[in-house]
Parts: sequence; C-alpha cells; structure tokens
Amino acid sequence: MRRWGIPRPAGFTLLEVLVVVTIFAVLSVLAYGGLNAVLEQRRRTGLLLERLHEVQYAFRVMTLDLYQINPRSVRDEIGDGRYSAFVSDERSEYFLQFTRSGWSNPRGAPRSTLQRVAYRIEEDKLIRQYWHVLDRTLANTPVEGEIISGVEEITLRFMDGGREWHETWPPGGSGGAGDFRPLAVEVTVVLEDWGPITRLVEVVS
Repeated sequence: MRRWGIPRPAGFTLLEVLVVVTIFAVLSVLAYGGLNAVLEQRRRTGLLLERLHEVQYAFRVMTLDLYQINPRSVRDEIGDGRYSAFVSDERSEYFLQFTRSGWSNPRGAPRSTLQRVAYRIEEDKLIRQYWHVLDRTLANTPVEGEIISGVEEITLRFMDGGREWHETWPPGGSGGAGDFRPLAVEVTVVLEDWGPITRLVEVVS
C-alpha cells in the first residue's frame, strides 16, 4: 500500500551545523597562527636588517675617517699647547681624536677641507664629534651624532713604522704634538647582540 505524508524539508541538522562550525573554528585558529608566525618573522627580519644597516654605517664612517688621517696637529682650547694629529688614550674624554682630510664642501663655504673629529662612548652609544674649526677655543662647541648603539666595548691597536702594534697613540705615551701617524688601525667593537667585530684600516700615506 502506498503511503502518503508530509514531505521532509531539505537542510542540515543541528549536529551537522555544529560539526561544520567546529571545523571552521579549528581552521581559522590554524590560519591565524600561521599568519601571526609569518608577521612575527617579518618583524624580526626587519629588525635584523635595520641593525645590519646601523653596523655597516658605523664602520663605514669610522673607516673613512681613519683612512684619511692628516698630519695636522691642532691648538688646544686654552691656546698654550697643541694636540697631536692623532691621539688615542682611554684615560681622556675621547678615546680617539685626530685630524682628517677630505671634508666635503659642496657649498664652497670659507673653511678648510680638514676636519678635527673625536670619538667617545656614552652609556652604550658610540658618539662621533667634529668641530667647524681646527684650532678651536672653549667657545667652539662640537657637532655630535650617535653612530651606533648597543656597544659594550671598543679596543684599538695601532701599527707604527716598524710594523709593531701599540695599544695607545702616540706610542709609549709620548705627548708631543706633530704629524706622527700610524700605518694602520685595528678597530674591534663588541656589540651586545653581535659580539666582537674587527676591522683593519690602512692609513693613506
């Protein structure tokens, strides 16, 4: 006998909907986790690239400065003495101070192409300073800028004409001013995140 009745409406049961929602939630969590990992990796890569550029810039500036050491001594701030063309003494305010050539002057300002520069460490930052005049007075304030941060230590070695290395310059602590320059300078910068990095710079004769 053929039975007649009310046709069952097509659709999903509550259990089927719950299963689909659960699967979609799991896939969403997995997708979000993957996206978050990609974004975090991208952020870390960006920070590493920024740090790399900072380190490269710092060594490029120091290399250009040391490469162009000039034998020009300068008068001290008081005016009754002179600083050597190249001085490095960790007991002084600046662990490195010297005269360099090649100071660019694209505007043709009435000044020398020689420049007196100095390096010091302030907290964990390497600071470079320069003066607009060579024979400065107490009224001449330096222009300074941060070269690199995260510095734990900087050590220098200097090669003399006899190919001997020295920890300070002039060798033996001689304080006479003049054109006594090293043949080469070895710079080792210890960074808190990268460890020690060493560069050897040959001075132009």
